[in-house]
Amino acid sequence: MITTGAPPSDFELMSSMVKRLTLLEAKVKTQAMEIEHKGKTIAVLEETLKHQKSKESKSGSSDEDDVFRKCQRLQAQVLEMERFLSDYGMIWVGDTENQHNACEKQVQSQSLEQDHWQPDTSVLGNFFMNFDLVLQNIKELNILAGEGESFVSATPRGGRFVQRDPIQLKLYKNGILMFNGPFRSYKELCTQQCMQDLMDGYFPSELKGRFPDGVPFAVYDNRDEVFQERQPWAEFPGKGQAVQAETTKTELSLNNLNRKLTMDQFLNKLPKVVVKAGRVIDIRDSVKASLQGSSDHLKNPKVTLIETPLLQTMRERLDLHDSDRPPSACDVTTLRVKSEDGEQTYILKMRFSETIRHLRQYLDKHRGEGMPAYDIISVFPQRCYGEDHHTLLSCHLTPNAALLLRTQLHSH
Repeated sequence: MITTGAPPSDFELMSSMVKRLTLLEAKVKTQAMEIEHKGKTIAVLEETLKHQKSKESKSGSSDEDDVFRKCQRLQAQVLEMERFLSDYGMIWVGDTENQHNACEKQVQSQSLEQDHWQPDTSVLGNFFMNFDLVLQNIKELNILAGEGESFVSATPRGGRFVQRDPIQLKLYKNGILMFNGPFRSYKELCTQQCMQDLMDGYFPSELKGRFPDGVPFAVYDNRDEVFQERQPWAEFPGKGQAVQAETTKTELSLNNLNRKLTMDQFLNKLPKVVVKAGRVIDIRDSVKASLQGSSDHLKNPKVTLIETPLLQTMRERLDLHDSDRPPSACDVTTLRVKSEDGEQTYILKMRFSETIRHLRQYLDKHRGEGMPAYDIISVFPQRCYGEDHHTLLSCHLTPNAALLLRTQLHSH
């Protein structure tokens, strides 16, 4: 006989229904929280997408800025390489086959002495006027020469403070005008030497005899203007006539008056020598010295390149083939040292890590024994480099510097 259980009571049914409702409410609450979280995630992704689109729309201008900065960096690098090559009398001619063949012909035509760097002649072979570099170096040289500083000048009643008068220097597109003239073209060798000294960061050697301690410059930048010499007289408005129908010679002489003469042409028109009071006077040399502002303009400064291990390494590097040539060193400084009397100038190529002791050794080896004791000093800043163990980098003598040798009053 099969027996069946009693049916669930109303209380049991209600309890089961309440339990299921509780589970459903919990499930609905969980799903609502999940939907809210996903909504926030979608909002964040939409904001990120919007920001990315705006960034892409502005990427055009940023790319142009990056290209501009890269071009500036490359231009600065090329300029530095050209300056490095110019120190050895070389220029970059490219890698094309035709340019390579032309470079080989030029090298073969040069003599053995011209293969090495020569301070007096190498820079003038390929002269290029850099106006910005001249203006920048003149500002630094004016500081060294004491621009704006006053010094005591003796007077019959005592003394007074005066300032040194600057030299008037006008830069034109085709030449310069120093002092009160005459005009000097960039094609003249003496003008190239003067401008090259300024571009190298030194006072012009032609002014050494007149201003041994340097002199400030008052520069007028007229680089975009071509100098045209003005005649001190007005042109004759009519046609010239001559006695006995010599009109052709008269017109020719008038045309010659309008022709601009260079300094060498002007000097050639003067007599070479004159006799005055029983003495023979060289007119051309004295007039040229007055025009250039120096009596020692014909004397080339005695510049000596002192042998150093770094210089030998550089020469060996130049002898190697382009494919085998190692990259040039970055820690190289060029020191320009003047002797005690200012007649000698020594050029030294050294590394940043070398010391003042190495500098003295190179100088003593070149100058020989028997020389008096000396101090190594700099004008700006005014400093005496007496501690031999200090490196050139710690003494701030990089990447180039100008030094002087001063005889010691009492040897240490």
